[in-house]
Amino acid sequence: MRLARCSHRGSAPFWAVVDLEHDEVNPIRGSFNDWAPRVTAGEGISALSFSAGPVPMADVVLLPPIDPVNRVVVAGANYLKHLVADFGLEAPAQPVAFLKAYGALIGANDPIRFPPLTEELDHEVELVAVIGSNDIDPADPLACVLGYTVGNDVSARDLQRSGPKGIGMDLFAAKSQDRTTGVGPWIVTRDEFPPGSPKLRLTLAVNGEIRQDGNTAEMTWDVGELISFVQARSSFACGDILFTGSPAGVGLGTGRFLNAGDVVEASVEGLGTLRNVVSEKNV
Repeated sequence: MRLARCSHRGSAPFWAVVDLEHDEVNPIRGSFNDWAPRVTAGEGISALSFSAGPVPMADVVLLPPIDPVNRVVVAGANYLKHLVADFGLEAPAQPVAFLKAYGALIGANDPIRFPPLTEELDHEVELVAVIGSNDIDPADPLACVLGYTVGNDVSARDLQRSGPKGIGMDLFAAKSQDRTTGVGPWIVTRDEFPPGSPKLRLTLAVNGEIRQDGNTAEMTWDVGELISFVQARSSFACGDILFTGSPAGVGLGTGRFLNAGDVVEASVEGLGTLRNVVSEKNV
C-alpha cells in the first residue's frame, strides 16, 4: 500500500492511499496518529476509512510524507564505500545520528533551493524509514516501521567544514538549509517487502547521468539497528522519519557538485523517484 501526504488546489494537507492503477488518491479520514499504528501493526487497508471520493493524481501536490509536528532524524556514515571514497575515513565504531530541520524538506517534484551561503551543494540518495508507532520494541525494532520512502539528503559541504577548530562539523548549517531535502513521493508500507531490513537498489542521477548506485544491503548498520541506536538516546514518536545513510558517489568525493538548473532524480527500488530541479542561487 502506498500512503501519500497531499494538498489539492490549495487545500490543507491530507493523507491518502495512492492508487497507481487508476492514477488517483483516496483521502483518509482522521489524523496520522489515529490510523498509522493500526496499519503498522498489520491491519492494512482495513484500518482505514475514507473521507471523500477519489482525487485525480494530476490534481494533487505530493508533499513530504511527514507532519510538521514530527522529527527528521538522519543517520550518517552508514556505507563503508561512501566513507572511504568520499571522506577518506574508516567506519566508526557506532552509528552517527543528528536532526534535520523540518523546514529543509520538499516534496517529490518541488525545486531544490540553492542556498546563498554555499558553493558546494551536494546530493545523497537514501532509504528513509517512517515510524508508525509510539511503542518501540527493543527485541523487534522493525515492528514500529510503517513503511519506507525515498530521501535526498542535500548538503552544503563547505558549510559542513566550517565548524570552529576543535568543535567539529557544522551539520546544522550543512543539512538544514531551507527547502533543499527531497522526501517522497509516498510511503510504501512494510508489508510490501520481505521480513527484515530491506535490501534495495538506490540510484541518483543528475541530468540523466548516474552518480550514485548502491544497495541498502551494503549498510553497516541495518534499519533495525539504527532505530535501536536512536531510540536509546532520544525516543521516536509515531510519524518521525529516519534517513539511513547514503552510498558512495556524492560530490564531496567526486568534486562534482550541483548547479542551478540540474535535474536531480533520486530513486529507491520498489519505492519511487524524487525528481527535483535545482533553483537559481539566492532564491
